Amino acid sequence: HALAGLTKSAAAEYAKDGIRVNAVSPGAVRTPMLARVIGGEAAAEKKLRAAHPMNRFAEPGEIANAALWLCSDQSSFVTGHELAADGGFTAI
Repeated sequence: HALAGLTKSAAAEYAKDGIRVNAVSPGAVRTPMLARVIGGEAAAEKKLRAAHPMNRFAEPGEIANAALWLCSDQSSFVTGHELAADGGFTAI
């Protein structure tokens, strides 16, 4: 909740200067760090994937695309938003 509060506060403060402030909150991302956490255990991977409604992990590029969208002109009227790129994890 701290990140969301900081994002909203900074967005309100800097909007007058034309500065947008947003955040990306990723879920589990298929990275070497996640692989170390799972430790090669198929059951652990299955359990973690099952906690996400999309039943899979994000690819790093998917999280990068979310951040790129927030930085693009396509989101020019978006500020103070925390984008949950988490495969629906926070929806349940």
